[in-house]
Amino acid sequence: MKFTTDYLQKFPKVLLHEHLDGGLRPQTIVDLARETGYTRLPTTDAGNLAEWFQTNANRGSLPLYLQGFEHTSGVMQTEEALERVAYETMEDMKRDGVVYVETRFAPVLHQLKGLHPETIIPAVLKGLERGRKDFGVHYGLILCALRSMSPEVSQEIAELAVDFRPHGVVGFDLAGEEGGYPPKKHVDAFHYIQRENFNITIHAGEGFGKESIWQAIQWCGAHRIGHATRLVEDMKIKDGHVLSMGTLAQYVLDKRIPLEICLTSNVHTGAVQKLEEHPFDIFHKYRFRVTLNTDNRLMSGITLTEEYRTAANVFGLTLQDLERITINAMKSAFIPYKQRVALIYDFIKPGYASGQT
Repeated sequence: MKFTTDYLQKFPKVLLHEHLDGGLRPQTIVDLARETGYTRLPTTDAGNLAEWFQTNANRGSLPLYLQGFEHTSGVMQTEEALERVAYETMEDMKRDGVVYVETRFAPVLHQLKGLHPETIIPAVLKGLERGRKDFGVHYGLILCALRSMSPEVSQEIAELAVDFRPHGVVGFDLAGEEGGYPPKKHVDAFHYIQRENFNITIHAGEGFGKESIWQAIQWCGAHRIGHATRLVEDMKIKDGHVLSMGTLAQYVLDKRIPLEICLTSNVHTGAVQKLEEHPFDIFHKYRFRVTLNTDNRLMSGITLTEEYRTAANVFGLTLQDLERITINAMKSAFIPYKQRVALIYDFIKPGYASGQT
């Protein structure tokens, strides 16, 4: 059957890969620009601004896709702005049927007006916690280091992630342009995270090949992989069937390493040319632990419900498939096991059961 957005919106969902500065409401950007004195927006009309972000992002290039973040991070330079964006994220999640979200951001991008990370991170956590109380959505915050920055900066972010673990930070990530910036450059930060028994996800296999995924897992100890689109390069495929897998793909499959798939974003960044060619179909059929994610709701002009609908309609998924993918995501979340199980049995399974009766 073909699913509609309205039908799928009511079902519980889990979002593991969403950038805080990639999901702002256009009107919020306009408001914050006015309040903070940011004058570089291409337009101050919220509708036109939304269209600008989506057009700018959809140019088939990760570096070009990332250009829009200059404006979103540009207006997120005060505690009030950071708290507002985080709070509104939680409200948007509630409207979209999301019961658990992990949002991520790079604190270093929010220091243009002198804020210190010890101020930036609590402001975001304050907004997320207010949102949890008001909307009932559970959350975790992931701190990002950036590939293009020095290993020393990555180490500082890793230490901040561990320091704020008691307050809602659940993991550490490496983001940014892949080409020319291998994960192993930042290996010391990841070894620190491992020694602290903490959680690692790494952007890999989006703008660069399977080698990036291999380094993320085997050098840096990634527990999840963001995007992982190019993992398909380690498979021999004919007519939609996997004839053989290389050792990397087999390892990812056997170890149940979660893949944070972002369908629409991958088309916009040029990781794939069109949705029908996305390796999600192969990953799903061969039982990799796939999850569905938005990446950047503003830039790609989507919601998680729409990403579910796209996946279902393009790849022929059933409601049972979507339930399995949602449970995959909840199993793969960076919160304690007891909380994951509770969300699965208290919200996700009952929510899908009600839609199947």
